[in-house]
Amino acid sequence: MVTAGFNTGVHRMSMIHVGINGYGTIGKRVAAAVDVQPDMAVVGVSKRSLDHEAAAAVDRGFDLYAPDTADPGGGCDIPLAGSTAALIADSDVVVDATPAGVGADNAEQYAQTETEVVFQGGEASTVAPTSFCARANYAETVGQAATRVVSCNTTGLARLISPLDEQFGVASVDCTLIRRGGDPTQSDRGPINDIVPDPVTVPSHHAADLQTVLPSIDVMTKGVTVPATLMHLHSLTVCLASAPSVDAVHDCLREERRIELVTSAYGQDTCADLRESAYDRDRQRGDVWENCVWSESIAVDGRSLSLLQAIHQQADVIPENIDAIRALAAADDAETSRQITNDALGVGLTGSLA
Repeated sequence: MVTAGFNTGVHRMSMIHVGINGYGTIGKRVAAAVDVQPDMAVVGVSKRSLDHEAAAAVDRGFDLYAPDTADPGGGCDIPLAGSTAALIADSDVVVDATPAGVGADNAEQYAQTETEVVFQGGEASTVAPTSFCARANYAETVGQAATRVVSCNTTGLARLISPLDEQFGVASVDCTLIRRGGDPTQSDRGPINDIVPDPVTVPSHHAADLQTVLPSIDVMTKGVTVPATLMHLHSLTVCLASAPSVDAVHDCLREERRIELVTSAYGQDTCADLRESAYDRDRQRGDVWENCVWSESIAVDGRSLSLLQAIHQQADVIPENIDAIRALAAADDAETSRQITNDALGVGLTGSLA
């Protein structure tokens, strides 16, 4: 177990050595995020397909590892530092960012080497002792051998509901999740010309997933998939225990660095506008780590709160993975870890518009 952190403003640390197993949509973003943390070092990244993404990892200065079953990718001559097994053995914590279901297959290997591991939300919740959202249940993961960061949609819900519950009390949540059909590079996903109940049964799986990190919340979720690639959009109605003003809700959410209050008054009318804001601020890959809540959408009728938020499916779990690494390493408390992560990444999308 690694000890790291900040103490009375004095930087004291033992570096947490992190391996990333899987270098796709999530893995490459986690590697870049680990690389800028003051208390972490990237041991290397592992990728089965030795393709252009693998070459880019080497060009970024990451040591590249591969499983014995690696696909040479048409004979690409990419230097390897060793096997995935060696990467795991040399790491304090591994972030498993392999495709859904593969992480569970890897679990035994992590256990054999006693390597702590962060799984992703595509795995079943039974893959690890805890599921994880830094704002909701950080302490449950401290000192564990493994955890699972909940999915992008669940992360967005937990980040929003946690402060609302703390300040006003949450009696119930009803959310319709309007989900992107696929990521920009997922040419095999869809629909192209349809609007699909996904799933057609109610509730969607997001309700049970949310209760792995916020078990006391009564939640109903419904999923709809649309022909878009940029972000998810959530339409929420939250029944509160008290009856706050709209201003009080604004004030509550404004205190959360991973929640951005965005507004059409500044031309932030659409998900495309939010992604463009990220590009304009030189965010790598145009990533939006924050929940984006439209200020104008916040409405209160007695104890009923309604709002709209956008979630970047490729990016919002990245800060959570960083915090999960610290929790497994018992390196810092939740607030300290979130602050270190936020500062290192530069969390805060609206900047001078806030």
